[in-house]
Amino acid sequence: MNYKLLALSLLLIPGFAGIAYGHTVDAVGEYRIEIGWMNEPVMSGETNGLELYVSPLESCPDISIPLECANSQEFKNGIEGLKKLLKIQFVYDKTETITLPLAADHDIPGKYYAFITPTVSGYFQANLIGKILETPVNLSMHPPPIAERSYIEFPQSADLALTEVIDDNSKLEQRITTLENTIKNLEDSNEQKQDELDSSYVIVLPIAIIAIIMAIIALLKTKKN
Repeated sequence: MNYKLLALSLLLIPGFAGIAYGHTVDAVGEYRIEIGWMNEPVMSGETNGLELYVSPLESCPDISIPLECANSQEFKNGIEGLKKLLKIQFVYDKTETITLPLAADHDIPGKYYAFITPTVSGYFQANLIGKILETPVNLSMHPPPIAERSYIEFPQSADLALTEVIDDNSKLEQRITTLENTIKNLEDSNEQKQDELDSSYVIVLPIAIIAIIMAIIALLKTKKN
């Protein structure tokens, strides 16, 4: 039984590691490109950085597709001196963009960072723009998605609680406005009905007076006869 548990744990660990440290790999000319977040899972509202690894793409005699060739290799012999040659453009929802410079890692040649604080959750596109030495680069890549921070906060943060209070107040104000509109409509309806009654009273009253006068005249004539 212990051996079964050990085997199961060995199967599960790589799966979790792939989720927690998912990097995206691609190829540009003779170079291998790899990107991924510094801290995972990536949460909205927290400062993070996109890690960029640039290294030579080794030849793959048995693999004809450059992307598959790049994925079959690991980062090594990183390319230095790209800090001023490359930039990363973040794109959100195809409409909002920001271009960030790179910062070189002091300990690992060929590793660079682009720091950012994502304010919303979802998928971001990372465009690598510039050149690697003499090779032009215009590559779109998709790092792992950004999760909503409130999903894992415990206990509830003050900011989130305040947001809920504001939402409740907004809903209450909407209900009060609806109630006021309903009361106003009722008042307008009552005024309209009262006006109709007053108009009817003005018309009926003279007719009633004339009828009474005619009845009195008829009664007087009857007594004389």
